[in-house]
Amino acid sequence: QAKYLAQIILVGAQVVGRAFMRALRQELAASRAAADARGRSERPQSAAASRIIGISLQEAQQILNVSNLNPEEIQKNYEHLFKVNDKSVGGSFYLQSKV
Repeated sequence: QAKYLAQIILVGAQVVGRAFMRALRQELAASRAAADARGRSERPQSAAASRIIGISLQEAQQILNVSNLNPEEIQKNYEHLFKVNDKSVGGSFYLQSKV
């Protein structure tokens, strides 16, 4: 009885481990593809590419309300947007996570 239970647990762990490794390989491949696409083009070509690559530098500058890439200004604006969108002060966790 215990032997069968141990075998079931072992097989289950192997299946979960293989699935995890497969998902990890897929994520790494998608990450590499996104990095390659980012290197080739400044702007995403389609909505599908945008999902892989993320947002453009121009979009990030608009969201953070910065015109130049000053690290102090970016950090200050980021912290402000993060605080005002905090769920504990009535903000939106969704928007906070997007910032």
